Amino acid sequence: MLTGLSKVLGGNRLMARVGRSASWIVLGYGGSQAIRLASNLILTRLLFPEAFGLMALISVVTVGLTLFSDVGIAPSIAQSKRGDDPDFLNTAWTIQVMRGLTLWVAACLLAYPFALFYDQPDLAQYLPVAALSLVVAGFNPTRIETAHRHLLMGRLTVLDLLSQIVGIVVMIVLAVIWQSVAALVVGGVAGAVAKLVLTHFYLPGPRNRFRIERAALGELITFGKWIFLSTVFWFFASQGDKAILGKFLSLETLGIYNIGYFLASFPLLLGLAVTGRVMIPVYREGADPKRIAKLRYGLSTGVAGLLLVMALLGPWLVGVLYDDRYGTAGAIVVVLALGLIPQVIGMTYDQAALAAGDSRRFFIYNAVRSTLQVGLLLAGAVYAGLIGAVVGMSLSMALAHLVLIWLARAHGVWDARHDLVFFVLGGAGTVLILWLHLAPIMAMIEATV
Repeated sequence: MLTGLSKVLGGNRLMARVGRSASWIVLGYGGSQAIRLASNLILTRLLFPEAFGLMALISVVTVGLTLFSDVGIAPSIAQSKRGDDPDFLNTAWTIQVMRGLTLWVAACLLAYPFALFYDQPDLAQYLPVAALSLVVAGFNPTRIETAHRHLLMGRLTVLDLLSQIVGIVVMIVLAVIWQSVAALVVGGVAGAVAKLVLTHFYLPGPRNRFRIERAALGELITFGKWIFLSTVFWFFASQGDKAILGKFLSLETLGIYNIGYFLASFPLLLGLAVTGRVMIPVYREGADPKRIAKLRYGLSTGVAGLLLVMALLGPWLVGVLYDDRYGTAGAIVVVLALGLIPQVIGMTYDQAALAAGDSRRFFIYNAVRSTLQVGLLLAGAVYAGLIGAVVGMSLSMALAHLVLIWLARAHGVWDARHDLVFFVLGGAGTVLILWLHLAPIMAMIEATV
């Protein structure tokens, strides 16, 4: 068996590099989540649920600023013919640095208005500090994206994990000393600094220099304009739940929701991490359609299966890991994990558009999906509280799949049988698990409506 595995993963063939990269991504993501879980268990005992609710609101703003200004540097480097050209890379890095500085200024200007909007005065104090991580990230070397472009993930995965450990150690030490959400904020900045230092000194390749080449700038802008618009809508898809629920839930309940989301979403985020890094090279280099189909079935089976397992074990897992203050998170894990299954079914399709340089269709899909998600999530929250928001989010993903089919057909990658199989299996699993966990779900509804 080891010999067979060595043959599959060895050499420089495309699918061998895909296999190695996917393995490193899974290993890195699994390690990252294990580190996060361990730190989460420690921090939930040192701090209070409201601290995690406040940190969720801070993340809404910082992630929102990042996405509202994303010009697609990473996918541009991944798909461009000039992706290894020093002039192209230095131009991309220069834009990235200027963007990071601009984001920090924007965070400082928005801190007080957001504090008023959410009626949380501490946001005005902590947002400018948290946004320093955006400045630091702007200086990250483009060697990170070069490693992704060529599916060379080993060293980068190790450096990512080391930087995460540094940030979490800082959080825990400061939480013991300060007993405040400030520990989470400063720890996040420390993790960003650690990643910058580690990737600067330990990733191979030429150092970045400030440079603006007109041709490179034009290519980045042409490709990136649709990515920019796409990520504006991606903000609502990825952070809309916290942004909306922050107005409907107490800070304590929002913190509990954030714990539940952390546990429920990790299989989907793992799947998106793999597809986001390996599918562009797979489509770009014209892999055999049969191999792509096998890869798609493998990813969908693994991620959907993990979501079903997480939904099945959610209440038990929360009961084992957390104290009674976080008990409601168990039912939240159930409904969120099941609600995310529709997104898994089409997660390999949108990368075909980016691999072909078709950022316009990619934008249209993200715009439709985000509009549906925000609208249905908001309607659900208004009429049925937290459970209504989750149902609305899940329904929006199922409806947006129709647009994803249009995108996939345009690039010849749609697999109708695959979609039908996983919609049927996912639906059957959802019904069974909801029936098994009806009592904790009803208790959660009573506590949050």
